[in-house]
Amino acid sequence: MGTLKTEPARTRPDLLAAPTAAAIETWPTGASVDVDEVLVAPIDATLADTAAFCEAYEVGLEISANCVVVAGKRDGVTRYAACVILATTRADVNGVVRKMLDVRKASFAPMAEAVELTGMEYGGITPVGLPEDWPILVDSRVVAAPHVIIGSGVRHSKIALPGPALGALPNAQVVEGLAKEAPAS
Repeated sequence: MGTLKTEPARTRPDLLAAPTAAAIETWPTGASVDVDEVLVAPIDATLADTAAFCEAYEVGLEISANCVVVAGKRDGVTRYAACVILATTRADVNGVVRKMLDVRKASFAPMAEAVELTGMEYGGITPVGLPEDWPILVDSRVVAAPHVIIGSGVRHSKIALPGPALGALPNAQVVEGLAKEAPAS
């Protein structure tokens, strides 16, 4: 996990957004991943964006996961979903995600809307603690990873946890082909 200094997330609610801390607090006792396997590490908030974070903390892109909020409308109602993908990939928003949301067109939710609806900071949104009625679409490569690092709901920390834990979150669906390999930059 690079140079991150991790500790159990349940012991550091100060490093989590309020909804994330609440989800950790109510982590199911019989879950396939024990709450003590969910770790958190403080980081420099100015380095929260994936590329800068990975470089500064010596974390490989292949274990860094991103959570993006996607929205689409159907019959005048906006439908939201969170997509959890590895940093080496891009979500297939107008293919797989659009079909799963059952909307004509899907796109990334506007920043202000995503922040307001999640209670989390932009650039730190995590699937842990999202609104209960949102589907969480998790790319199969994420759950196949032994450990991943993802946002904590705030920009000044990151969560590290087993990849399978993300596929076991409430409302999570593991989706084969949710993401495509990102073009080399």
